[in-house]
Amino acid sequence: MSKDKNAKIKAPQPVRGTQDMLGDFADRFGHVVDAFDRVRRLYGFKRVEVPVIEPTAVFARSLGETTDVVSKEMYSFEDRGGESITLRPEFTAGIARAYITNGWQQFAPLKVATHGPLFRYERPQKGRYRQFHQLDAEIIGSDSPLADAELLIFADQLLKELGVAEGVTLTLNTLGDADSREAWRAALVEHFMGHRASLSEDSLERLDKNPLRILDSKDAQDRPVADSAPDIDAYLTSEAQDFFGAVTAGLDAAGVAWERNARLVRGLDYYRHTAFEFVTDRLGAQGTVLGGGRYDGLIETLGGPPTPAVGWAAGIERLAMLLDDDAIDNRLDAVLAVEDDGQLARAMRTLADLRAAGFAAEIVATGSPRKRFDKAAKIPAHALVSVGTRDGAAHINVRGDGERAKEVETIVRGVDND
Repeated sequence: MSKDKNAKIKAPQPVRGTQDMLGDFADRFGHVVDAFDRVRRLYGFKRVEVPVIEPTAVFARSLGETTDVVSKEMYSFEDRGGESITLRPEFTAGIARAYITNGWQQFAPLKVATHGPLFRYERPQKGRYRQFHQLDAEIIGSDSPLADAELLIFADQLLKELGVAEGVTLTLNTLGDADSREAWRAALVEHFMGHRASLSEDSLERLDKNPLRILDSKDAQDRPVADSAPDIDAYLTSEAQDFFGAVTAGLDAAGVAWERNARLVRGLDYYRHTAFEFVTDRLGAQGTVLGGGRYDGLIETLGGPPTPAVGWAAGIERLAMLLDDDAIDNRLDAVLAVEDDGQLARAMRTLADLRAAGFAAEIVATGSPRKRFDKAAKIPAHALVSVGTRDGAAHINVRGDGERAKEVETIVRGVDND
């Protein structure tokens, strides 16, 4: 059966849970990334790049075989050589793998930052996509509580630079050192075992594999049991108490506000000491905009030497959604309307000089000369520059107010006087 050559081809649709960006949101996205790059330089964090694909074992070991990310959400497949590879669901494991395989131990303590796309198969929701993007900052090779404090101060400054700190709260907890955590874990298991009949099916499964996760269960059935569970404070060693005290003292000295959340946990055994989240109620139920913690045992889990480390990640889309409507000035610095084709060369020279001086500029030089000014006037800009002829001589007029328009006029008049 032959195909109808006149049949309309159906346009392909995007993969569910992905997004295209153009215009305002793309500008918001870029604004977040630009602010992150600016602030991370202030704190001495080097840019690092790691592959989008990694051996599946990198994430299975680091995130835990029993976690939802590994068991339900990772995009894993066999390549043509038969190796199981995975699209990265987070940055930390790949950076830890790179730290081991590239011998970056020589640079410890290593402060690195990156941003880019990540992939998880989950139910798309507000600010959450199957291909999403994160900012990431890590300090590897430092066991000092000052490293934890510096990362939190970095994050706090970033949120303030973006203008989204209002209504965002830093919540903080300690998971203690290895001895503290083990004693607390044993007490939690005893508590939950005594209330097995009251736990949800998911939490019964967690009880055998990852009991700390029961503490942050969202199932209403679990909340009475979780809320009555013992806090870690009774099991903290003096060393762990001192560590947490040094972190909070650093935050207080830097003027970073924080609140204690004794129920904030990280389920995997390699997490130690500080755990934190910056949370807001402006994004619905999923209110975390930035989170992280100390993971002193991760690199050892991946086959490297015992290495202390701490880091955080933040969703770029979520931060972009929090930006105020007037956070970004999308206007060009100047738009040039060429009202006389005989002045095109002069206009092009003016355009080149503006751009060389760091001014964002466009030119309208096509279509009817009489309509170019009106067309240019519709383009948002600080200054509207008309280039034409008056009384047989070249004439340039600059319209606009504000400091940026005055700077544009200075460049334009300089060209006009050449």
